[in-house]
Parts: sequence; C-alpha cells; structure tokens
Amino acid sequence: MSEPLTLVSHALCPYVQRAAIVLAEKGTAFERRWIDLADKPAWFTAISPLGKTPVLLVGMEAVFESAAICEYLDETHTPQLHPAHALQRARHRGWMEFGSSVLNGIAAYYTAPDVRALQNQRDLLRARFAQLDAALDASGPWFAGEQFCLVDAVFAPVFRYFDAFEAAGERGWFDATPRVRAWRTALAQRPSVIGAVPKDFDLRLRAFLLARGSELSRRMQA
Repeated sequence: MSEPLTLVSHALCPYVQRAAIVLAEKGTAFERRWIDLADKPAWFTAISPLGKTPVLLVGMEAVFESAAICEYLDETHTPQLHPAHALQRARHRGWMEFGSSVLNGIAAYYTAPDVRALQNQRDLLRARFAQLDAALDASGPWFAGEQFCLVDAVFAPVFRYFDAFEAAGERGWFDATPRVRAWRTALAQRPSVIGAVPKDFDLRLRAFLLARGSELSRRMQA
C-alpha cells in the first residue's frame, strides 16, 4: 500500500498549483492542508526549511520545493509527464526554470512603483513570451504537442495572473505571440488546472494585487 499524500498549500502560491496539477494529472488521491504564510504554524516551519509552500507529505516524510515534488511524482506515479528521452527531459527542465523566471518578472510587474517601471516590466515579460512562442510545438495544444507535460503544469499558474491583469484593463499581452495565446486558452480549460486553486482564487488574487501599493494597484482602484 502506497503512503498517503498531503499537499501543504497556500491559496495564492503558483508553485503549489504546479504540484496540484501534476497530482491531478496522475489521478493520484491526495489531501490539501492549507496554511497562511503570514502566520506560519510551528509544524510547518519544522518541515519546510525555506518556510515556503508547497510541501508534499509522503506519509511522514516531507518533500519541499515544487520542482523536487513534481519530479518525485513523475518518477513514482503514472502516466509519465516528462519525455522518455534524456535530452528532451533536460530541455523541458530548462523551460520549467524559465517558467520560474517569468513568475519573478510577474512579481516585478505587479509591484512596479510607477508608470515607467510598470512599462519596463511589461516589455520584459512580452519579450519572454516571444522566446516561449518560438519554443512551442506548432502542432499544439500543449508545450510539446499532443501530450501534456510538466512544462504545461509550470506555465498554467503563470497565465492565471494575466486574467487579473486583463480584468484591470492591462491587455494585449499575447497579441504578438499566437502560439502562447492558444496554449494559454487550452490550459485554462484543462480540468487539472481548473481544480488546482480554491473557488475564491480570483477574489483573493485581486485583493492581493490591490494591497501592493503599486502602479498596478492604483490602476485597479481607478
């Protein structure tokens, strides 16, 4: 009998979403244990050396960091989401790290203090999406074509932010990147992606963005 799995989660954490998507794609039973990162319980700091989510509890053993969690799940549960070929696996790992870089750029965008900084970060993000557009398999609908993979699980949470940005009037992100635009649309309809967040995620994210005191916050309030 396999060990029970518990995904320690924060409601807005995109890295948690990655792990939740992979678990759902595997059809693996797991429990969610929600915490508030602003008020971390002692039991959580004891199992998360960096004090971050996600943490996957495999029985009593804790696995931390989303990349390690996703790799562990792919090695221990079917279907396999990484390519079978070693070189392709390495390529996919590189694009997973690229996804983390895009998340850093998104954070810089929603915390930009003024108009100039906001535009600079917008330009940098659109340049990243141009790189991504060139890397996508033209046949779609997923990153590598017909088979959903770990890179897809990484980017689905990335695109969620742009729903909030567009609702605030910040549009045109993917006008020059049609493959990325189609990929984003396909990911938004995937059941594993839909189920990776709590039902009030959009409201929580809006409240989070409004509280940043940034140029984007002011635009959202206007």
